Amino acid sequence: MTQPVAPKRRRFLLAAGAAVGITVSLAACAASTFPFIPSHYTFSQQQVQDAVQRKFPYQRTLSQVFNVALTDPVVGFLPDTNRLSVRLNAHLASPFLQQPVDGVFTLSSELAYDAASRSVVLKSPTVDNVSVSGGAQAYSQQINEGAAALATQLLTNYPIYTFKPEQLQFAGVNYEPGTITILTNGIRVQIVEK
Repeated sequence: MTQPVAPKRRRFLLAAGAAVGITVSLAACAASTFPFIPSHYTFSQQQVQDAVQRKFPYQRTLSQVFNVALTDPVVGFLPDTNRLSVRLNAHLASPFLQQPVDGVFTLSSELAYDAASRSVVLKSPTVDNVSVSGGAQAYSQQINEGAAALATQLLTNYPIYTFKPEQLQFAGVNYEPGTITILTNGIRVQIVEK
């Protein structure tokens, strides 16, 4: 007795259809899930401004001679050199000056990722310009040296953004920041698998 061929064919077609249906469902699931893993984060100038603002006003004595008060930081982006700039108002007082003087410090810094704190931090800040008025100009070399020391103490490894643990983990896979790029309107941090 021969068995009809049609039921075997139907079972094969049903199995194949189910496999295709599962594959399509998984593909749809993957398409809707994986876009939630960002390839980068971008921080706005305002976010960075708010982070830096928390550090000021700041007062310090330089070389036991100058009392310096730094206020009103203004963050800028230098995409050509991939650095962040910070302009600060400075108020200097010293027994060597007839009266206190005001000035402006401009510093710039690289950015780096600090894995221990999960933060994007300022790295190797340098003083680009110190502008003071009046009688303080005679002490410009000392002020520049003091400003450089102050910038290093004040802003080295200062976090401008800290990632939450859930931002760097998805479906049991750990991620970490990669390349950090300064744009004209923000800071882009690439996210790569660890």
